[in-house]
Amino acid sequence: MYIPKYFKVTNVDEIWDFVQQNSFGTIVTTQQGKPIATHLPLGINKKGDDYYITGHLAYGNPQWRTFETCEDVLVMFQGPHAYISSSWYGHEAVPTWNYQAVHMYGRASILEKDELIEELTTMLHKYEKHRENPVLWDKLSPDLLESQLKGIVGFKIKVGEIQAAYKLSQNRNETDYRNIIDKLQNEENPNSNQMAELMEKRGKNNS
Repeated sequence: MYIPKYFKVTNVDEIWDFVQQNSFGTIVTTQQGKPIATHLPLGINKKGDDYYITGHLAYGNPQWRTFETCEDVLVMFQGPHAYISSSWYGHEAVPTWNYQAVHMYGRASILEKDELIEELTTMLHKYEKHRENPVLWDKLSPDLLESQLKGIVGFKIKVGEIQAAYKLSQNRNETDYRNIIDKLQNEENPNSNQMAELMEKRGKNNS
């Protein structure tokens, strides 16, 4: 993706933390020259120096069949985003949009059954462990689990390239930066409020 120098992020550990916190992503491949995409929760894993993305698709979703022929699978993650009015600056300018986005490219392969079970067990634990009556893998009936496994295809993507853009008004002066935060805090929009919180937390010089 196009990333102006102000907004480029290269710290892999920081990026990896971001995708772990925003792990509902979009997988893009091509089928007969046409881009196709699926939106789904993903597992974020590191083994040694290698990074992996795991997940599963419905068996009826044709995208998993493209993994064999697609040399580079694109996975996109997105954080808070918000409209930024140029009326919030101390000078004439045009409006823009703040956002966080990460693109990861890699080669995908299909998981074996035991690998898929491990991936599903981990995902259930992540989203259920804090609940009063957690739905965990070992608490579900074997018959139900076996029938569900037949309807999905697990995959893993070994990440080869990472691109990250955090467009958070880093190119604005301190006065404009603070005013943007104040205005976003007063917007009746959860995305705007989240963006204000993010900008406040990171600070202009660390954005």
